[in-house]
Amino acid sequence: MTSDTRARCPWCGTDPVYVVYHDCEWGVPERDGRALFEKLVLDGFQAGLSWITILKKRQNFRRVFDGFDPERLARWSDAEVARAMADPGIVRHRGKIEAAVGNAQAWLAVQDRYDFTEFLWQFVGGEPIVNRFATAAEVPAQTVQSQQMSRALRQAGFRFCGPVITYAFMQATGMVNDHLTCCFRHGQV
Repeated sequence: MTSDTRARCPWCGTDPVYVVYHDCEWGVPERDGRALFEKLVLDGFQAGLSWITILKKRQNFRRVFDGFDPERLARWSDAEVARAMADPGIVRHRGKIEAAVGNAQAWLAVQDRYDFTEFLWQFVGGEPIVNRFATAAEVPAQTVQSQQMSRALRQAGFRFCGPVITYAFMQATGMVNDHLTCCFRHGQV
């Protein structure tokens, strides 16, 4: 077995789950509205936790949250919330679970007026912002664009979408390319 010695962003470390996420998903432009909804909800669950915690539970979240189908999730009753609270395969935080339901309702309301993908991508002018950071210390926790996105999402009824969460979301979904310049993925995405 050979060792992969390509230079990567230091945040992914050597955990195989994190490395695959970094190499194959993080920073790749996502334009599917349902996939963007899932990622936004999962980033909300990350608040106060590490992303690896959420990433390792992602399949359980998909199972519990009806595949992140906004139409199904928006109709959840107290019984479904209680079922999710009892499932040890996810992060059992009532506020975040209830926010996911409310976010599904907000997604439907936005989708009635706009295309959700276009609604989100407008904050970067429809194209990824390509940063050229050499070190992790240069990468901001939030930007003007993430502040604007956060404000618009909250006005639309979304929760757990502050400017730090929305910036992490923008990085993950390729709205912003924050792979370090020394990372082999920087030029690829």
